[in-house]
Amino acid sequence: MSFEGKSALVTGSSKGIGAAVAIELARQGANVTINCHSSRDQAEQVAEQIRNLGRKALVIAADVSDQTAVEDMVQQTVSEFGSLDAFVSNAVYSDRELMVNADMEGFKRTIDVSMWGAFFGVRAASQQMLRQGSGGAITVISSPHAVIPIPTSMAYNMAKAAIDHMARTAAIELVKHGIRVNIFHPGWIDTPGERKFFSKEELDQGAQSLPMQRMGTPEEMAKGVCFTLGDDAAYMTGSTMTMDGGVGLPWWSNREEGKQ
Repeated sequence: MSFEGKSALVTGSSKGIGAAVAIELARQGANVTINCHSSRDQAEQVAEQIRNLGRKALVIAADVSDQTAVEDMVQQTVSEFGSLDAFVSNAVYSDRELMVNADMEGFKRTIDVSMWGAFFGVRAASQQMLRQGSGGAITVISSPHAVIPIPTSMAYNMAKAAIDHMARTAAIELVKHGIRVNIFHPGWIDTPGERKFFSKEELDQGAQSLPMQRMGTPEEMAKGVCFTLGDDAAYMTGSTMTMDGGVGLPWWSNREEGKQ
């Protein structure tokens, strides 16, 4: 794969999967806009890694739940790099608690960032790609939460289910313009976002129950995301690529004889 001469924008890319995607895109030749909300220092560190690869990097602090801010971010990317060829919607927010006890401010914030933020990004990126008239690629990073009703995550589950259908709808609306839109489902990945809810010891213990007995890494996910954006996936749109280490399989039924 090669993104030589192309430019990309990755939301929520100061850390975790987003940062790994931004760096992998740069490794494959792209100039990249790194978006953060409040983690400016971490975003600058990602930008430095990209520049060390010989690519250009632009850091923009913007709240993706603000439509105007997202549209401005796209325009700043174009002003800096000359075009927008690839867009990755990755920014999320999530509170976890039972629905009946949910703090509604956090519940609404989860929807605003994880659903509306994804839509605003896909819409603004699509508009720019249509203006350019040369196609483009968009990948929406979603989650198995879109199909598995994981408890204490109702707002996040709702948002992810919504953006899956949003991405498929965008794919059918944009296919005639040469703009591809795909969905990416990572599994349980060791990211700062997960460490918001679990200690390292809890993550290590939980990983042992997974089919592969380990969590995935952001770098592994980045390879998959970049595939969906690249020319090797030129015949792929409206599809969901899953790299979840088998979490979606009925792994709980695969018990050794004599054990529960």
